[in-house]
Amino acid sequence: MRSDRSTSAPLSLKIAAIGGLAFLHIPILLIFLYAFTTEEKSYQFPPPGLTLQWFAVTWNRPDVWAALTLSVKVASIATAIALVLGTLCAAAVSQTRFFGRETISLLVILPIALPGIITGIALRSAFSMADIPFSFWTIVLGHATFCIVVVYNNAVARFRRVSGSLIEASMDLGADGFQTFRHIILPNIGTALLAGGMLAFALSFDEVIVTTFTGGQQSTLPIWMLQELIRPRQRPVTNVVAMVVVLVTFLPILAAYYLTRDGDQIAGAGK
Repeated sequence: MRSDRSTSAPLSLKIAAIGGLAFLHIPILLIFLYAFTTEEKSYQFPPPGLTLQWFAVTWNRPDVWAALTLSVKVASIATAIALVLGTLCAAAVSQTRFFGRETISLLVILPIALPGIITGIALRSAFSMADIPFSFWTIVLGHATFCIVVVYNNAVARFRRVSGSLIEASMDLGADGFQTFRHIILPNIGTALLAGGMLAFALSFDEVIVTTFTGGQQSTLPIWMLQELIRPRQRPVTNVVAMVVVLVTFLPILAAYYLTRDGDQIAGAGK
């Protein structure tokens, strides 16, 4: 039986799709290209030559390593906080019914819905009113506000697919709360938590706006890149670092996609 729909998209739609993909990805390819240019102070196209020297220069720049180390530490701790608080919030909202549940759910996801500059100003005002000096921990707290949302969204969607009868059966068979969590709940939500953690790490690693308001004099890697673009010393070094950032943020997002695309398969839910 022949379908009424055409199996091939119209040419205009194909051209529009190709144009959209090119618009999104050609600038990224240019970053990769100019990481290998021999020209230090300008962007000539095509580059006058190609070289690998900027990778060695970047490797020996202590300011790059300091910014990278700070970004990794902040992203790791913010992700750990988000995994704990986001999972607990998701469990409370999805597994129990109480007055104001939807309101609490809205308040949890609000930080990622607001513009980053609003969140940054609010955090900076709160830290100033509480006489909290800007430090490593103020950056972590700022990043954790939106990292929690990412973990929460992944966890709450998976919690809602977990059958309550599985938990009840575990309890009826004599398992305590920890055993039920370890053998029933965690296998069902594990990939969602891993994906949420990877996305949270990627978001924290390349965050700029909130860090600007909460970091004080400290520079994470994205802030360092912004400063280098304003007052460049060696332009290709910035492109080398940008290429690393693209890879560092792309791989967790890709892994998160593959981990969650089969999220409808719930452990223990088979007949």
